[in-house]
Amino acid sequence: MDHKADDHPAIDRRALAAAAVTVVLWASAFVSIRSAAAYYAPGALALGRLLTASLALALVLVIKRVPLPPRQAWPGILTSGVLWFGLYMVALNWGEQGVDAGTAAMVVNIGPLVIALLSGWLLKEGFPPMLLAGMGVSFAGAAVVGLSTSDGGSSSLGGVLLCLLAALAYGAGVVAQKPALTYATPLQVTTYGCFVGTAVTLPFAWQLLAQLPEAPLTATLNMVYLGLFPTALAFTTWTYALARTTAGKMGATTYAVPAVVVLIAWIALDEVPGALTLLGGAICLAGVAVSRRRGARRPTPAPAQR
Repeated sequence: MDHKADDHPAIDRRALAAAAVTVVLWASAFVSIRSAAAYYAPGALALGRLLTASLALALVLVIKRVPLPPRQAWPGILTSGVLWFGLYMVALNWGEQGVDAGTAAMVVNIGPLVIALLSGWLLKEGFPPMLLAGMGVSFAGAAVVGLSTSDGGSSSLGGVLLCLLAALAYGAGVVAQKPALTYATPLQVTTYGCFVGTAVTLPFAWQLLAQLPEAPLTATLNMVYLGLFPTALAFTTWTYALARTTAGKMGATTYAVPAVVVLIAWIALDEVPGALTLLGGAICLAGVAVSRRRGARRPTPAPAQR
């Protein structure tokens, strides 16, 4: 028992490192989506991204000789595959055609709040005060970033509703993943969830085949990047971290994404952020720090290490 207590901080540090990788790669996805979306329709981009990720993850399964997930894990894998890998990616790509990036960021950032509410209720994680306080701070920061990066144009109701649908699908998908990780490894949950998402987006295959020859190489390379890194790698590091902490705390961690997006756009695209954008990013990071304080932690049994 003493040995497990000594190991717990190390496990938490590994979870934090995995979460950090996820945040950086998911933030980088916004830059790649911006490039690829000009030449690929929402469904085609989602399918191309998921196909790339599925091929990479399938190769890892074969090399590592990973067996099928246990039967008990499949409800969570199927649900997260349909909602998060499938519906979320298509809805977000589609929604961003009707709203500016700032508005989309604000609406999608409802997702972590959905995770906190659903996991507190369905997964019995409770509602730690520091977690809720941190999420409130981070949501305010995300709103500031969204307002500062808005292009001032009018957002369509359809676009806002699609981004809201994406946020709900994301939140429900994360909560469905958590119980599956009790029975299956992070690699199994990610890979087979990705396979399910690919199957869900197969109706867009004709669109992808039609647009692939016409798209410039840079757009296609961005689509491949989205599949290999923000999907195959980042979703695996996400499930690794999720298996070692609560769903609510992991959801709060993603509030760091808007701040990292600002930094990446500054470096990669030479988009110098304004003072209001920098302030919003700082508020986001402060909220994440508050949500991860010891007072926000609630003791939960450690999942079996697989």
